[in-house]
Amino acid sequence: MDYEIKTQGKFKFVEEGEGEPLVLLHGLFGALSNFGGLIEYFRRYNKVVVPLLPLFDLNILDTSVAGLAKYVHKFIETMEYTNVHLLGNSLGGHVGLVYLLKHPEAPIKSLTLTGSSGLFENGMGETYPKRGDYEYIRKKTELTFYDPAMATKELVDEVFDITTNRLKVIKIITLAKSAIRHNLGEELRDIKIPTLLVWGLNDTVTPPMVGEEFHKLIPNSELHFIDKCGHAPMMEQPDEFNQILHPFLQKLGSK
Repeated sequence: MDYEIKTQGKFKFVEEGEGEPLVLLHGLFGALSNFGGLIEYFRRYNKVVVPLLPLFDLNILDTSVAGLAKYVHKFIETMEYTNVHLLGNSLGGHVGLVYLLKHPEAPIKSLTLTGSSGLFENGMGETYPKRGDYEYIRKKTELTFYDPAMATKELVDEVFDITTNRLKVIKIITLAKSAIRHNLGEELRDIKIPTLLVWGLNDTVTPPMVGEEFHKLIPNSELHFIDKCGHAPMMEQPDEFNQILHPFLQKLGSK
């Protein structure tokens, strides 16, 4: 599915549908394709928004979780969204958390984390970019999923292209190290908004115990596991993911 990429000032984003904004934050190797199932389902009920995070475009000092959180803050402010439902996968979840902790006044109504970093992750960034080794990249990409067939040639090609660009590799490693350093821990008790945690039972990057720890630390949270599912539940098991997310949003007055 191709979506129109809109531009407002320095921001590039996809915006589909009407209603309360559902803002989706992708991870380190994430792209629009990760959210196809979510966009198609929720555009009937919400204004589904995917800002294209500038993973490779920030200056090196801002290439960090905090730098991306600042970008998300400016984006939501510029777009004048209210009653926002924020959803983040992997690094995107971490960025959402840092944004909320820095801006408790932000117009965010709910938070959904799926395979989020912020407490613990088996860092991909340290060893990930072996430049020019396609087979290595394919195997690493497969590890993201329970079903290795999810690592399509198109997806592996996207990751491979990133890892053959020296500057992008430096940015990826910088962001991965920033995520590992920026451990949130007890700060998470300050997240008071309703929070949905959706974890793959077979996630090897942020294992199920990470979801349990988030649940323990975030006061107003509920935790759901999806079986036969890895680090990107909204991508690997979209129907089951949507069946968990939709009632959660409905409870909060979204359609």
